[in-house]
Amino acid sequence: MEISNIKNIIFDVGNVFVRWSPVEIVRLTFGDNVTPEPLAQDLFGSKTWMDLNRGLLTEQETKLQYQELHGLSELETDRLFYYIKQSQILLFDSVNLLKRAKMAGYKVYALTDNVNEIVTHLQLTYDFWQHFDGEIFSAKVGLLKPEPEIYHALLSKYDLNAAESVFIDDMIHNVQGAKLVGLSAIQFKDVIQCESALTSLGVAL
Repeated sequence: MEISNIKNIIFDVGNVFVRWSPVEIVRLTFGDNVTPEPLAQDLFGSKTWMDLNRGLLTEQETKLQYQELHGLSELETDRLFYYIKQSQILLFDSVNLLKRAKMAGYKVYALTDNVNEIVTHLQLTYDFWQHFDGEIFSAKVGLLKPEPEIYHALLSKYDLNAAESVFIDDMIHNVQGAKLVGLSAIQFKDVIQCESALTSLGVAL
């Protein structure tokens, strides 16, 4: 069997390690008083949310924009950001996959569209972040997946060869973006499916 050239495994965070569900966040925040799907799209598909993810706004500035531009009350924005953080529960067995990859000798990295305050919350709440050999998240670099520059930022910062690296993300457009810059890439469904896909690339955990 041909020996794999994969040395680096690059992970997204939301819906790979922790649950990310804007619709559920809206349900928790507003209850039965709203239709959650369109409101989730309005809030999390907005320029305000994108600017927060690019690091152009703080969480507090974002709350004020949601109040001014989307008509939310102060209480609603406080509750929204509470549930944004608290709903991000660990997904089953994903951290174990990360640890096994490290133990097998692979370098592991995080590449995530994420917010400064949320990253801090995740780092303080869970222990998986300490296992990464490096990270790039959108709010620090002002870039969002699938922009090619964000993948290049990680490769450049840690002197990684794209041909020796595989990227794992739940969103197909981010997977496609990774492939366009020369990375192998897997769309994450669950740990069993992901490990099978890694095995098919010659990754041995």
